[in-house]
Amino acid sequence: MSLAAAGLLVASVATAPAGNAAVTPDAEAVATATTAQTATATPTLGVDEISSSPNLRQIANLPKQAPFDTLASLGTDMAFQGRYAFVGNYNGFVIYDIGQPSAPKIVSQVLCPGSQNDISIYGDLLFLSTDSSRTDDSCASTAQPASVKESWEGIKVFDISDKANPRYVKAVETACGSHTHTLVPAKDRRSVYLYVSSYSPRAEFPDCQPPHDSISIVKVPVKDPTAAAVVATPNLFPDGGYEGIPGEKSATSGCHDITAYPAKDLAAGACMGDGILMDISDREAPRVINRVRDTVNFAFWHSATFNNTGTKVVFTDELGGGGAATCNEVVGPDRGADAIYDITGRGDARTMVFRSYYKIPRVNADTENCVAHNGSLIPVLGRDIMVQAWYQGGVSVWDFTDSAKPKEIGFWERGPLSDTQLVTGGAWSTYYYNGHIYSSDIQKGLDVLELNDWRTWTANLVRFRELNVQTQAGYLSW
Repeated sequence: MSLAAAGLLVASVATAPAGNAAVTPDAEAVATATTAQTATATPTLGVDEISSSPNLRQIANLPKQAPFDTLASLGTDMAFQGRYAFVGNYNGFVIYDIGQPSAPKIVSQVLCPGSQNDISIYGDLLFLSTDSSRTDDSCASTAQPASVKESWEGIKVFDISDKANPRYVKAVETACGSHTHTLVPAKDRRSVYLYVSSYSPRAEFPDCQPPHDSISIVKVPVKDPTAAAVVATPNLFPDGGYEGIPGEKSATSGCHDITAYPAKDLAAGACMGDGILMDISDREAPRVINRVRDTVNFAFWHSATFNNTGTKVVFTDELGGGGAATCNEVVGPDRGADAIYDITGRGDARTMVFRSYYKIPRVNADTENCVAHNGSLIPVLGRDIMVQAWYQGGVSVWDFTDSAKPKEIGFWERGPLSDTQLVTGGAWSTYYYNGHIYSSDIQKGLDVLELNDWRTWTANLVRFRELNVQTQAGYLSW
């Protein structure tokens, strides 16, 4: 998600997120609390009122706690390991004990400002993305313009062997920072690679010069994380990528997010104006084997999810940058939505073929930022079912087994944070993990939901020791 200053306070839903390299969250975060936009539609729910389908219910909510209990401390992405959930925040990250899902507990909180603190886990290591220019690479850094050569952005590495006392061990600077990153284990498991996505270069940024059509690949030796370093910066768009339409559709200048399926040597990139399919059999030299564009409805290619067999990919369009009301009556069902593609062919001849769009069927108020955002597969045997965050549109469980006819099978939603002003909030990431649905709400903290549906009961048979959603792990199917 791009919550740059322009992204958060966007007034036009057609405007894609602005530059990220100059983000200064400490200064801008205060401005993220509210906009001056006045409601023009009657909310379907009252403020904080909860509505849901009969098969989906909330069993716990643990509000944000100091020092992350302000409107400026935005809850972000999640990862899981054993009985723990790790949740990013614009000001650091939180480790939760979810051994009893109905009663989650905070184990530790690490104050480390850095926008947006995208997070992943591998063994005793935690990786954190910093996508705002800082005075240095420490957690005590302060905001500093990206036009200053000495400013720092990139990846931070923590040792989490003691969950109550995470320890900062290493930082790696990357070009244009790290908006998101995707963990890809080396085939020998002795190292992990981080595919670092960043975008929006500017001529005045010494470390983020245009053109920026690449990703950074950081290699981290598992036994010696202090040796982590950038080992490659492959150019994914030698032709420069999609040129975009100013004010309507984003040009390609890097990637927003990449999802890898290591067991199948595949990755899908959501790259602002392009959707790409990559062969990652050589972890340090990913190759683009197919590229698609949607010049009609997509404004900003945001993220991707494979189905379990790797024969489909769902891309999301973050119309309005995550800060606009794009689920109201005006926008329509095909914008700010998911797009479902079938993957056909073999090897380098594989292509992505568009099948349909999916968007939540409920109309939200003009005071609710709402658009397709982060979700995960529910590991159901024999079906393609996904749970997904829609910011203040709530949580949607939907079935895309028939690529051409996706349908919602469950939902859970809070009413707006305000019925008079657009206050940025809602579910940033909503993922299924070992029997329950966990949702990182930007303002409300951690929500835990329970799904009871005959179509998804086989998901209870699947257990993961570790889950980074953008590093898809297959499960037994038939």
